[in-house]
Formats: sequence, structure tokens, C-alpha cells
Amino acid sequence: MRTQLHELVADAAARRGDAPALTYKDDTVSYARLWRGVAAVGAGLRRLGLHRGDRVAVWTEKRIEAVEAIFGAAAAGGVFVPVNPLLRPRQVGYILADCAVRVLVTTPERYALLREELEQVKSVEHVVLIGGAGDGIDRRTVTAWAALRDGDPLPPDGTGIDLDVAAILYTSGSTGKPKGVVLSHRNLLAGAASVSGYLANSADDVILAVLPLSFDAGFSQLTTAFTVGAHVVLMNYLLPGDVVRLCARHRVTGLTCVPPLWSQLAGVSWPAEAGEHLRYFANTGGRMPKTTLERLRGILPAARPYLMYGLTEAFRSTYLDPSEVDRRPDSIGKAIPNAEILVVRPDGTPCEPGEEGELVHRGALVALGYWNDPARTAERFRPAPGRDGNLLPEPAVWSGDTVVRDEEGFLYFVGRVDDMIKTSGYRVSPTEIEEIVYDSGLVRDAAALGLPDPVLGQRVVLVVSPPDGADLDRAALLAALKRELPPYMLPREIVARPALPRSPNGKFDRNLLRQELTS
Repeated sequence: MRTQLHELVADAAARRGDAPALTYKDDTVSYARLWRGVAAVGAGLRRLGLHRGDRVAVWTEKRIEAVEAIFGAAAAGGVFVPVNPLLRPRQVGYILADCAVRVLVTTPERYALLREELEQVKSVEHVVLIGGAGDGIDRRTVTAWAALRDGDPLPPDGTGIDLDVAAILYTSGSTGKPKGVVLSHRNLLAGAASVSGYLANSADDVILAVLPLSFDAGFSQLTTAFTVGAHVVLMNYLLPGDVVRLCARHRVTGLTCVPPLWSQLAGVSWPAEAGEHLRYFANTGGRMPKTTLERLRGILPAARPYLMYGLTEAFRSTYLDPSEVDRRPDSIGKAIPNAEILVVRPDGTPCEPGEEGELVHRGALVALGYWNDPARTAERFRPAPGRDGNLLPEPAVWSGDTVVRDEEGFLYFVGRVDDMIKTSGYRVSPTEIEEIVYDSGLVRDAAALGLPDPVLGQRVVLVVSPPDGADLDRAALLAALKRELPPYMLPREIVARPALPRSPNGKFDRNLLRQELTS
């Protein structure tokens, strides 16, 4: 029985040592070679003095060394902290200080950018440079990547259990600084088994990893593949055409993206060889507009669409079986294997079918809480409501998302409590407005926001980007909205931008939009 994350790689190496595990650019490593690298990094970290539970941050683009560092930290008994490569030095410095990182793995170029911030981070004792020479600078030891891996072999730390902390993933909060979501080895292993199971992943699959490894859905491209010994192609996203090109080159069978990226991919040409091997495409990180889904199904008719819902605090919660997409394309489906999804009222009692309530997730995927933040942990991780009205003696994730369940048990996303627009006495879901906007075919991207208004409470503001190479037809868009929406849901203002800002995980940055529009 696997109890530690790095055992995914060790087991795959024992079963399929010669099979390809990772490809980055023109370099492909087998599972045997990957495991040797993971074990070598783990031994190197222990020689640096890493103790069980110490944090190891990895701040670099997706590459084979980054994967070795992440799984090597687990093999050493440490806690890995994947830092989004798009973050600025100040944001990186905050994360390093917040969870008292002891070892930082990065590149010489990134280290040079971070040196000033590191002066304020007293916990970092060692810096490991991928592709750089080592030396001693101030109070830190700087070690070259090759030197870290080139030492006496040591067996992986064997003292851990599955409830030990494996990772801290930082996610943007609705307000304030990012939150560090603390995940155990059990969380990651259970999530990998569940998702890989319903996606029917096998050793024959080739999975293109487009999303950042600091994003739970991005990291899961590794774990779900390693669970079955599949092949992962690492990609640092630049343009949608690059995704198509790599799908063709590597005969990709599985691709997971967030809605803004799917919108871009639906707007580019897919030659036959790019999609002919694609077995499934999966959406996460928000609702995929129906118009985007329809275009993708036309482009990739042989690929099965998986519409998924999840949150970092529970990794993945629901998915819609592809056989149900034609009947209920608006649904986020039902609970994934080994999870229970409840829809409850504020007092914790279960909602009736058709009644809106908060989604609560219980099971093995529920995270351990937020790093060093007991107040926010107590707010989000609370006892699970039992069917008899009593609270269960286990933590569950109270998601803050409003959903509704139909008579057949299928769930539908209504909106995030933080994002719900309160206008003229009504509660309005941004998603409902955005769906109508996308259906008009007049925009590429859209975000509906509620901004303060002295009369309405909040007024609806719609921020859109027009299709590539076109100007926004405001009159036509407003006319389309008036045909489909009641007056209180109509935007009081339409703001056109060439592109909508995105978070480092590729989602639309609604908080930044609010700040810009209210400043």
C-alpha cells in the first residue's frame, strides 16, 4: 500500500522502468531514470540537513528538474511548495516567509531577481540552482543542481505516514494575501487514484501538462499519470497554437485546461493529426461556456468531454460523465469516487432538490487546513453535517460555492458566495449573465461583476474582450442581453478590453478587475 507520494514514481519504475515518464522539449526520461533522479535529489536534500517536515520551495518553469525536486522533497521527508513561475519576486518572498521555507530550488536567473527579497526571508538556509554553480553567499549555502544529485545514495526517509504534510499549495484569496493549503500524502494519493480512475487513464496515455504545477489541477497531471505509468509531456504555455502543435507531435490522449484557455483553443485551427489521438479533454477552474464546449466537440469529435468542479481545499469534488453532456451540459455532475458532496442550508440541514445551498465536500481528499492560519481554517474546514442533523466528528470543506441539486442528483453551479451580485434586492449569479454573453457570439472573454452602488447596493458591470480581429458591437450585445435577461440582471456598464487579466493559474482575475474599476 502506498503511503508516500514519491512511491508513485518508485512503483512505476519497478513495473515499467523503460517506459517514458516525462518529456520536456527534446528530452524524454524513463520511469527508471526519473526515479533515480528523485532518489538522488532526496538524498541530496537530506545531506543538506533537511529534516522531516521542512519546507522545500520550487520556483522554476515546468521542466524535468522541477519534477525531480518536488518528488525528491517528498522522498526526503520534506514538504514541497511549488511556486508559480509567473509570480513576481515580492509575491515569492511572501510565500517563502509565510511557510518558513528552508530550501529554495530555482534557476540562476530567478535567484538574481529574488536576492533582494531573500534578505528579508530569514528561514531560507540553502539555495539550489538548476544550471548554475554553487558558492557561499552571506548566510546561505548555494548548491549547484548537479552537486546536489551527485553524492552518496541514501534510501528515502522511511519514517513518514500518509497523514504527514506532503505539500503546501498557495491559492489566491478573495481578499488579502494568498492562502497556503496544506495537503497530506493521503490527500494527494487518494485524489490521484480517484481522478485517474474516472478518466480511465492507462499506461498507454500521453498527457499534456499545460497548467502550472503550483495549481492543484496542474499538479494532478503528474500524479494521475504516475499512478498508472502514463507519459507526461511538460509544457510552459505561450500561445494556443503551441498546445495544438504539441498534441500533434506527441500524439496526446489527455488534455486538461481552464475555461479561458479552452476559449482560446476553440478559436484556433486544429489539423487532423493534432486531435486524432485525443481520448478526452477536461475542464476545471470554472464553468466552461456552452458555446466553447460546442466548438470543441465539433473540433474534437472523438474526444470525450469531462466537465469537472474542484477547489484546492479538496482537490477535486465532482465531474460530469461524458455520456450526460448532451442532456445536461450545464451540470458539474456528481461526486468523484471516494468523496461525498452535500448541499446544505446555512444551518447545515440538507437542501431539497431544486433548492440552492452551499456545497460541502467530505472524504479523503479534504485538506488539512491553511498553513499557519487557524482563523481561516476554522471558517472553511468545519465538522461535516450528518444526515440526522448532527455534526460528524470529521472536518469537511465548506466551499463557499452555491449549487443546486436536481431530482436525479446532478449538481449545478450557481455562483461563488464571494462573487454573487446583490442588486435591487436580488441575488444574481455572474455565471448566468456570462453564459448569455458567450451565447451571443459577440465576445471572446467575459466577466460579470457587482460593483458598489448607492441606490442598487451593487450594479452589474460587464467586462468583455471582443473576438480576435473584431471590434465590440455594444448595441448588438446589449440587445442580445435584453432578449434573455430580466431588467435587474442587465449590466449598467459594459467595459471593453483587449484582454481580461488572469491569475497565475490562468483564471480570470476578478479581484484585480474590481480593484481597477473602483479605483
